[in-house]
Order: sequence, then structure tokens, then C-alpha cells
Amino acid sequence: MTSVKLLSGNAAIARGAYEAGVTFAAGYPGTPSTEILENIVQYKDRITSEWAPNEKVAFEAAAGAALAGARVITTMKHVGLNVAADPLMTLSYIGVEGGFVACVADDPGMHSSQNEQDTRHYARFAKIPIFEPANSQEAKDFVGLALEVSEKYRTPVILRSNTRISHSRGLVTTGERRESSRAIGFVKNPPRYVPIPMWARQMRKEVEERLGQLGAEADRSPANRIEWRDRSLGIVTASIAYQYVREVWPEASVLKLGFSYPFPDGLIRQFAEGVQRLLVVEELDPIIEEHIHAMGIECEGRRWIPGIGELSPTRLRECRAAMEGKAKVADTGAAPPFAADLPARPPVLCPGCPHRGVFYALSKHDVVVTGDIGCYSLGVFKPLDRLDVILCMGGGVSMAHGMSKAGEPRKIVGVVGDSTFFHSGITGLLDVAYNRSSVTIIVVDNRTTAMTGHQDHPGTGRTLMGEETVAASIAEIGRACGVKRVREVNPYDQQATQKAIAEEIAADEPSLVVSVAACPLRERKRIGLQRVILPEVCKSCRACLKIGCPAIENVGDKPQINEFLCGGCGICQQVCKFNAIVTVEEEP
Repeated sequence: MTSVKLLSGNAAIARGAYEAGVTFAAGYPGTPSTEILENIVQYKDRITSEWAPNEKVAFEAAAGAALAGARVITTMKHVGLNVAADPLMTLSYIGVEGGFVACVADDPGMHSSQNEQDTRHYARFAKIPIFEPANSQEAKDFVGLALEVSEKYRTPVILRSNTRISHSRGLVTTGERRESSRAIGFVKNPPRYVPIPMWARQMRKEVEERLGQLGAEADRSPANRIEWRDRSLGIVTASIAYQYVREVWPEASVLKLGFSYPFPDGLIRQFAEGVQRLLVVEELDPIIEEHIHAMGIECEGRRWIPGIGELSPTRLRECRAAMEGKAKVADTGAAPPFAADLPARPPVLCPGCPHRGVFYALSKHDVVVTGDIGCYSLGVFKPLDRLDVILCMGGGVSMAHGMSKAGEPRKIVGVVGDSTFFHSGITGLLDVAYNRSSVTIIVVDNRTTAMTGHQDHPGTGRTLMGEETVAASIAEIGRACGVKRVREVNPYDQQATQKAIAEEIAADEPSLVVSVAACPLRERKRIGLQRVILPEVCKSCRACLKIGCPAIENVGDKPQINEFLCGGCGICQQVCKFNAIVTVEEEP
């Protein structure tokens, strides 16, 4: 039975996985891909779904299930595919048995990412197919198409989404689940599955032969289509850019690519021969444009279409005006100045955030602090100003070690979150202990993967399916890595936290501090009693403002605490030397 539902792209991908008979899904949360697994878990009677410690583990677990014959998906954001790149490149060689789809969500414009990447490069790099839906309906339908192509050619397939596709909603016609008829059971076949050089060389040839066959498949795929209209201008496009093209050039003919790699050369030639002028509109890198040029076909693209940031109808209207000689072409990734008259609001740690206590304690020391990707990256902003460099997940630990070995004269502190510790911080900590750098690693453990929306991880004691499970101890793992100085602190206790951090920074050996306090947004309750500043006692020294709490407002000649924002953590009360901050119950 079919029905029509309003679904986001991520919810539609989850539905597509359900209908296509997927039985295993694994991923690591990362905006804008996170909600795929959060929607899949509603089908837990048919699909086993799980958060993995990182994208590489998720990819490898899904690969194992596919080699046993199951239909699988794995999910991640674009930078997560960097982590999973190693198994991706070799899975392309050994292939799969059950359908395997890697759902990768790009973030053009870097709404919540540290860089801008075009995942299509990975498809070409690994010589595997890529599908690019342009709306929620295609997001659902392309999962099934991708799985069929995967099983037919025994290849992993990438389904590339992006922020707009993942988070926009559209009407989706849903259907019934179709179970796979493939039997589950791994069949031993070393020449196929063991890529030692003597067999891998043959696999390399087969990958190239497969790529040729896939190009022919793309030419006849229902995911690609020509829409003939006025033939004075033809536009080749894909993904969300197709929607913008239809809005900005409604009269133009369009070659819409959904199965965009390997390139459907026959379809491209047919379309190019049918139009007078050929334009390529693609978000981020000029991958299609360069290929069409390489085919010897004249086309335009980057000359008019910006390659930095997210496209939009507004930006493409500027491009069209430039093409028609009416305006200068837009050449930056700057967002349209919506509500430009509003005051700027720099990102800050939430009221009551436990990370504030750690960064405030670190502000007492002249040390180098290497950080990671997570809520705690906000420690870089003033007034805390206690994070000096961020590279990637797990990099906060490894960079601290490297700086120490390079001879950095100051003491070095590496900061990592709990989820990031399990993601890829453990191996860095092993390196710290094994190669003996006297750095201090601080794990800010707020008992969840906070920045992506409070997902569970191996330290929380719960699975994505809602089951109770083992809760891995960060402190015990630290000891198992070989770190002898391991201590846990409550970051809301400033005296104890400052004492512990000072002692560990001074130590001449590796140390691990685990700051343990749950994220108050996840707990959905105050940490303690609400605080208030007594104006008759306050000396207006503004020491309380130095903790960077958004609940403390600099109003008039003395600070005030916003009663609606105060989380009751009490750090402000501990830093006030004049006892001007009290609990509401103590207020005279």
C-alpha cells in the first residue's frame, strides 16, 4: 500500500533503506547526516542500527554485513568519509555481495563543518558509482536504485546528500518493504576477498572493467533524464542545484543527473548536440564541467557559477544577470545578507555548560591548548580564549603529543570530548603514553555526543536501539593505554578542578584528566539553585563576566544574572571574591 508523507531528505533516506530491504545500518553522527540513523531506528524490528565509535568502524561493520549478503547502509558527513577512506578504497577492489550504500552528506557553505569538501571526488577516486538526489522523493527512491546497482556490479555505492537535501522536507510517496531474496552466509573465496598483491592486481583490472560497464548503466539509468525546452541554452546539473536551475532558468533545456558518476557520456553528447549553448551548474567543484571539456565539448560553468559556498536561487540569478551582461558575476561564498541589521551573536558555550569550568581553569595557565571538533571548540572565543588550534576529530590529543616532541617550550594540554575520545582519541592517547610525552590530556565528558544532538556512544551505556549496554570507562581506558596519572574531576567544583589541572600540567609525565558532568541540555533540568547578583554587595569588578556565561548580562554599571538562562552551575558564585553572588534561596 502506498501513502504520501512529508519527509526530510534524511527521513526519506531512512525510509528508502527500509523499503529496499536493508537489514543493517551503522554510522557516526555528523551534521547534516545525523538524522538518517535516528529515523532508521524506528524500523528496528527489521533493521539493526547502531552508532559506531567512528566512521571507519561503521564503514567496516557495514562492509562485513554486505560481504555476508545483507543489504546495508552506512552514514556519515563529508569529513567522516576522510576517516573511512581507507576501507572505501579497498572495498572497491574486493567488492560486495549484498547491496552496500554509503550515505555521505556534504555541507556546502560550512554551516556546521570545519571545511568544505566535494564527495564526488571520492567516487571518482575509488572508481565507484555515486547517486545524487534532488529532493526527498529521490532521496528515498535512489537508495533502492543504488542498492540494485551495488548488487548487480558488486560494488560499494555512494549516495551523496547535502545540507539542503538532508534538512528540507518534501512530499514522498512511500511503499511496502521488499525483503532481499539473497541468502545470508559468507562464501570463502580468497582470490576475490583477499587483496594481497598477487590477487589485488587482477582486482585492479576488474575495477576498471566495471567502471566502463557502470558508465553504460548510467547512460540508461532512470535517475538521469533530459528535459527538452528552449534549445538556445542547455544546462547540465545535479543534486539540489537542479531545483535552483528550474527556478532561475525555467525556459532552458536541462540534463538532470541523478546517477552522476561514472559520467553518462552518451547522454551528455546527445544533450550537447541538441542545444546551442551549454552551461554546467554544479555546487562546489567543477567536476562535471571538467569532464565535458575533456570530452572535447564546449561548455561554460565556473566562468559564471561560483565554486565556493552553497548555491541558491539568489546567487544563480546573479549568475544569470552576469551571463546576460546585466551585472558582475558573484565570486564569493558569502551568504545573502538576510536580516543584516540584527546585532552579531558570536557562538558561546551554553549556560551551565560543564566545559566552561575546564576552560576557566585553563585560563590560569600559560599553556598551549590543542583542541578538537565538538562543543568545546567554542572555548576558543573570548573571554575564555583557551583553545589555540583545532584540526580534526582526535587531533587534539595527537597534536599535543607532536608539539611536545617538537620541543614547544610551554606545557601543552590536549582537549577532547567523550564521543571524540572514543572516535579517534584513544589511539592518540596510546601514542602519548607509549612515546612518553609529558602532556596533559583533558577529556571533557558530558555523557553524550552533544554537538550533533545528544546521540549515545560507547561511554553512555545505551545503544541507538535503546538497549542497556556496557558503559566504557574513559579513566580505565586511559590506564590501559599506559597513562599512570589519571584523575576524574567535577568541573562545577572550581577549586578542585583548578587544583587538579595545575598539578597535572606541572607533572613531568603523561597525564589524563576526565572532567565528568552531564550536558544540561540533555538532562533538561537545572544543575543547581538559580544564582542572583546582589547589587548592594557587587563591586563591579566584572570577574563573573570572564567565565563567558550568556546568563550573565552586562546591564548598566553592574552585571545581572538572567533568571531564565541561569542553569544553576554556580561557577560564577565561586569566582566572585566579594560574595555578591548568592542562590535565590539565600537572597535577603
